[in-house]
Parts: sequence; C-alpha cells; structure tokens
Amino acid sequence: MNEQLEKKKGGLWYHLLLAIKGSEEDYTQIDMKKAIFLLAVPMILELLMESTFAVVDIFFVGKLGSSAVATVGLTETYLFLLYSIGMGLATAVTAIIARRTGEKQKDQAAISAVQSIILAILASLPFMILGIFYSKEMLSLMGADEWAITYGFGYTQWMLGTNMVIMLLFVINSIFRGAGDAAIAMRVLWISNGINMLLDPLLIFGWGPIPAMGVEGAAIATTIGRSIGVIIQLWVLFNGGKHIKVLRAHLVWDSKVLKNIFQTSLGGIGQMIIAMSAWIFIMRILADISSEAVAGATISLRVLLFTMMPAWGLSNAAATLVGQNLGASNPDRAEAAIWKTGGYNMIFLVFVSIFYFIYSKSLMAIFTADTSVIEIGSEWLRILSYSFFVYGWWMVSVQAFNGSGDTITPTKINVVFFWLIQIPLAYLLSIQLNWGHSGVFWAIFFSETSVGLFTLWLFSRGKWKTVKV
Repeated sequence: MNEQLEKKKGGLWYHLLLAIKGSEEDYTQIDMKKAIFLLAVPMILELLMESTFAVVDIFFVGKLGSSAVATVGLTETYLFLLYSIGMGLATAVTAIIARRTGEKQKDQAAISAVQSIILAILASLPFMILGIFYSKEMLSLMGADEWAITYGFGYTQWMLGTNMVIMLLFVINSIFRGAGDAAIAMRVLWISNGINMLLDPLLIFGWGPIPAMGVEGAAIATTIGRSIGVIIQLWVLFNGGKHIKVLRAHLVWDSKVLKNIFQTSLGGIGQMIIAMSAWIFIMRILADISSEAVAGATISLRVLLFTMMPAWGLSNAAATLVGQNLGASNPDRAEAAIWKTGGYNMIFLVFVSIFYFIYSKSLMAIFTADTSVIEIGSEWLRILSYSFFVYGWWMVSVQAFNGSGDTITPTKINVVFFWLIQIPLAYLLSIQLNWGHSGVFWAIFFSETSVGLFTLWLFSRGKWKTVKV
C-alpha cells in the first residue's frame, strides 16, 4: 500500500499538480528533468494564456476590418520597443534574483526585487508622455492609413499612455520566475488575461448600457486586465511567495543594487531593442507594400506567438536553472539544463513546423475572410516553419547567456544578424528585387536560421559560465 502511495506521489499527475500549485523544491539539488518540468509547466501555461489573449484580441479586432488590424499592428511596433525595455530589464532581474536565490541570499533577492520595480516605473514615463500627446503623429510616422489615424489613434493612446502596467507586469513576474515561483507568475497572467478576454467583446462591440468603442475598446480591456494583474502581483510579493517575500525593511533605495540591475539590464535591453527595432523596419517595409501585408503579418505573428509558447516556456525555465545553478557554484549542471531543454524544444518545434506547413491557410482563415491577408499570412507561417529546427536551439542557448547575466553577447549577435543582415536583405529582396512581402519573409528566415546556428556554437564554448553578477 505504501509503495502504491509513493508511486502515485511521484507520478506525472502529481508533479503536474505540484508545478501548477507551486513547489518549494531546491532547483539546484533535485533531479534535472524534475526541475525542468516544475519550472517549465507554469511558464508554458503562463505564456499560453498570454498568447491566447493576443489571438482572441486580434480575432475580435479583425471583425472591424484590415485597417483596424493594421492599427493594432502598427501600434505594436512601438509597443515592441517598450517590450524590449521591459523584457531586457526582466532578463536582468531574472538572472540576478536567480543568482541570489542560488546563493541562498533571500534578503538580497528581495532588495533587488524592490530596485527592479523602481527601474520599471522610471522606464515607463517617456512612453506614457508620447502615447498620451502624440499618438496620431506616431501612427502617421509608421505609414498608417487615414482610417487608423482618424479612428484608431485612441488604441495607441491607451496602450502607450498606460504602459506602466505592462512594465510592472513584465518585471514583477520576472522576479517570481528568478526566485523559482513560476506558478505565481502563471496565475497572475491567467487572471489578468482572463479578464481581458471577457471585456474585449463587451467594450469593442458594446453590450446593453456599454457603448461600442471599436478598436479603442480592446486597449481599455487590456489596461483593466493588466492593472488587476499588477495589483495581485504586489499583494503576493509583499505577503510572500514560496521562494521570495518583500518585507518593509527591504523598501529602501539601494543605489549599488539598482546600479547592478541597470548595468546588467543594458545588454538585455540592447538585444531586445535591436530585435524589436528591426521589426519596426520590417513593418515599415511591409506598410510600403500594402495594408494587407501589414495585416497578414500582424495576424500570423499572433498565431506564431501562440503556438511557440511551450518553446518559450522551456527557454525561460532554462534561464532560471542557469542562474540558480551558477549561484550554487554548479556550472556543469547549468550547462546540462541547456542541452536538455534544447532537445525538448527542437522536438516540439519540428511538430509545429509540420502543422504550419499543412494548416497555415486554415489558421489564418480563423481571423479574417480577406483572401489577400490569408495568402500573405499563410505564406509567412510556411516560410518561417522551415527554420524552427534551428530556432528551438537558439531560443534555449541564448538563455544560457541571459541566465548567467551575460546580456552583452546576445546584444552583439543581434546587431549583426538583425540590423546588418535582416533589414538590408529584406529591403533588397522586397523592394529592389521586387519580391514584395515574400522577400521580407525569406530575409527573416535566412537571418533567424543563421543567428540560431551561430549562437549555439558560441554557447558550446562555455565562456558564459564565468560571468559574475
């Protein structure tokens, strides 16, 4: 009887429940497969909900027409810059919190958490000012059509004007992930985005006494949902997760710790800004081709984000494991985490690429009836799927650098492959050689396949193991 109980306790369903509930396990000591599972499951579920919301959001906005979708897509080019700062800061925060957790310095981890929140608030202010006062000009700069500038600017105004909640959502969840409280981060996004999805159709199309707000309603729904998420995050952080808790004594301005987070985040912000700004140029090229090209790229990007979330969840788990195991002075175990998660990622994305190749048009048809948009978006899904075999390894190997605190190396890599290769090649193929949107997609395929192979080679050299943060 006792043997049966032990077997049940150690079974798949038991560990799945433990991963969702949250575990107090020491990830530097337990079996590697178990550690990956306990961290990756909530991270995957967290990201799946985030991408589910993105897909649902574009589903409802898509019913307003291609110009409304283009408004969302063009606004997101600016949001990508914001996300690059938030994600870059989050990368540094995860690395530092994970390192302090691995070193068993819980007070220092909590103080680092407070300083990261301060940085997130300061970073959000410039975008807030631009969004509130210059939303029309920003859409015009990106080549938006007359409808987007006249009727869609409210979406841009809301999304950028309230960006502080986005920044805090990113950074506080990165605190939980670095500490090993991935289940908390998961629950926050499930609640936040669940509210988003409930409010989306009500505010976009109206219901009863609620007036139809169109594309602006989508932004308001997002703001409400994410604001509630941030309130929950702060409540949990100050009342204590399983691995980190902020006390009143930790609410101090620590310039040394703040400087360390800022300096470490510069590389993370740099690599994200380079990648995201490259996307802005890509969208600008597509805008010169047609609104349908922008809409097709916007919808297919949402589909990509949704189906690749398990791969990103595995990659995030790898970053936490690298940081904590380096903090525990176990670099070999940190490297093993990368190789194992990389293998899992590759297998998963091979299946995704096959699915894209077969069902790309059916996926696009869920969100739009415009045949041109369907053709363009489905073509992108097929072309990018060819690189997934390599891309899965890149997603994980780059986290070896980020998880260790070496955010500068991926930044340098991104400069070469995104700015010096992807953008010029996209312009050459699409505009100069007149390949249109297909030229942009093939340029992205070539650059992302190349960056994946190079990053994996650089990871295998092992210099990231010696980084101090």
